[in-house]
Amino acid sequence: MATETVSDRIALARADLSIPEAAAGLAFGAAIAFTLVFLQEPLAHDAMHNFRHAAGITCH
Repeated sequence: MATETVSDRIALARADLSIPEAAAGLAFGAAIAFTLVFLQEPLAHDAMHNFRHAAGITCH
């Protein structure tokens, strides 16, 4: 079994995703980054933390 690299994943994404899909993914990532960087209020932080867990993302 070969190990996947980041370059392999980028190449796969380029082949599978359309431009609007890639733009939507980048916009979603930018929105999350904005929220985490600029809204570090405890309530917003806890809400994002719970959202990540609900989405199945392990954050600690």
